Amino acid sequence: MKLGVNIDHIAVLREARKINDPDPIDALGIVARAGGYQITIHLREDRRHIQDEDATHIVALSHLPVNIECALSDEIIDIVCRLKPHRATIVPEKRQEVTTEGGLDVIGHASSLQKAIAKLHQAGIAVSLFIDPEHAVIEASYRLGASMVELHTGTYANLYASLYSNLSRTKHAIPAYTSLSRVELEQKLEEATNALHLSADFAFSLGLEVAAGHGLNYQNVFAIANIGAISELNIGQSIVARSVFVGLERAIVEMKQCLI
Repeated sequence: MKLGVNIDHIAVLREARKINDPDPIDALGIVARAGGYQITIHLREDRRHIQDEDATHIVALSHLPVNIECALSDEIIDIVCRLKPHRATIVPEKRQEVTTEGGLDVIGHASSLQKAIAKLHQAGIAVSLFIDPEHAVIEASYRLGASMVELHTGTYANLYASLYSNLSRTKHAIPAYTSLSRVELEQKLEEATNALHLSADFAFSLGLEVAAGHGLNYQNVFAIANIGAISELNIGQSIVARSVFVGLERAIVEMKQCLI
């Protein structure tokens, strides 16, 4: 299982004080040394963390492949085409959201996606689509020419947290799940896990590479890492949070140990 390390949250910490520290560039060598497979960053339209200069330097300096997550935006797609990372992952994006929630509406935005994918391919960039684990969406992604899909694991992660976290009945709980019994949560978690498994198998059968990500951490990642059709996980917040206490290199090594 390959691990893509999302370093956005290093930039989140920097932007909180609007100073130069910590610099995401400093993470590049550490991720490589710790055995990470790729660097993942999200160049958002609102530039809330990763900035254009960060993206430019990361692509130029990283010895690992760089995966840029980006919105279906002409401005951002043009920037990605200019930077030429190893891969672009097109994700849904809303200004008001704390983090990306849910997968792309691939079917509803098929025409715009087809144009963006063609433009990225022309620039020599592989394309992944960040999607919900649904067969119809996977098939649409395949027909549009994506070479990879990244399955959104947020529903799985939220259910897992609601079931097992000691925060599950506090203000940090997921509102949609607070009224459910333990049995109901267990059933929904099993359904979410099965949906990811079946979707990964279906995507793989079409010849797509399969990645997964969103909300994965040191407690909930095991079931996802055991899905054979998934070859790559992209994980960021939990690794950077762990690094506050043990350092970034050890945090990455510990996550890689969870994927074995």
